[in-house]
Amino acid sequence: MSMITAARTMDGVEIPAAGTWDIDPTHTTVEFIARHLLVSKVRGRFGSFSGSVIVADQPYQSSVSVSIDPASLDTGNADRDGHLRSSDFFDVDTYGEMTFVSTGFTPTGKTTFDLPGTLTIRGIAKPVVLQGEFIGLATDPWGGTRAAFSAATEVDREDWGLTWNKVVESGGVLVSKTVRIELEVQLIRKDT
Repeated sequence: MSMITAARTMDGVEIPAAGTWDIDPTHTTVEFIARHLLVSKVRGRFGSFSGSVIVADQPYQSSVSVSIDPASLDTGNADRDGHLRSSDFFDVDTYGEMTFVSTGFTPTGKTTFDLPGTLTIRGIAKPVVLQGEFIGLATDPWGGTRAAFSAATEVDREDWGLTWNKVVESGGVLVSKTVRIELEVQLIRKDT
């Protein structure tokens, strides 16, 4: 039985070998941050998601595909979570899936990159660009190879029909239009 090489070197940096790498949901976070009353941050995360990265022989031709269950969101407040799941926001009864599919990969530094793609929320597909960083590779206690990445972007939630808001007495709004998306991703190489 031959050993699968899970790493290679490019420009002096050890990177994942070509092949399929699955997202490890127990070691990955998919979070969003919005401003409440335009002064404080409210953080939420999605607990149910899956996806994979196809690392190409030519690394900059690699692709990413992710599916997220919007009903799995958690902000730490049951009333707020219920409102976010309603038709005012994610409308999870009608739209049970959000997706991100990459459309390119552009290096911006030795370990950083831009990952343009299509983000679909509430059935509306819009382009976004994630700014990412390759953190590194590690071997887990069971002999599997892991790869770690961070990525983030800011979006205007109204582009996806998430337009609910309330004007407050001070003249501001209850929820910011701009939402930051932050990802900490751990991948495990899928044996082929």
